[in-house]
Amino acid sequence: MSDGHSPAAPGRAEREVIVRGRLLLIGAGLLVLSGCGESAVARSEPLPIPPVVKLPAAAAGGVCRVLDYSAIEKAIGTTFDVSAATSQGETSSCVLQAEQASLPDLALAMTPTSADASVFNDEAPDGGQSVKGLGKAAYRLIVAAGKDHGPGVEVCWLASDGQMISLRYTLPADEGKPAAEAIAAKLVTLAKQIDAAER
Repeated sequence: MSDGHSPAAPGRAEREVIVRGRLLLIGAGLLVLSGCGESAVARSEPLPIPPVVKLPAAAAGGVCRVLDYSAIEKAIGTTFDVSAATSQGETSSCVLQAEQASLPDLALAMTPTSADASVFNDEAPDGGQSVKGLGKAAYRLIVAAGKDHGPGVEVCWLASDGQMISLRYTLPADEGKPAAEAIAAKLVTLAKQIDAAER
């Protein structure tokens, strides 16, 4: 005998309760997960930025060992922070540049020689001006600009240990001869410091 209710009704009610229960569990789970994520983000701290280590010019080895960034900046007013040492035959050299620009640069080269002061002076290039108080003999020279660089200054001397040493400063292409002349005396000062350090 029928009681007026469909026999499927209890089944539907049970399914609705189960579905609602699952939805509540899923919602609660999402809230927990989102809460954990926020908590993790809140607790996490940014990784510290590693310090920038500035290596000295001497770290490049070779003849770079006689160069010091601070001493150079004090002598000529130019900041360098990159150094590279090379050698070709008997000549060892070091080039300094700024990390952000290839010019100006500073190049130091050393070559053993048996020449005496007389021979050195005889072979000095035209236009070179004699420098007193530097090695056994020395000159400074304004070097002409090139296609991709400005003028430069070269100081060359015969050291007491039998080395011929050249120190050259090359300016950027947009600089003129007056800028080279302005730095010539400063480069001589730096050359004297290098010569003293070599003894």
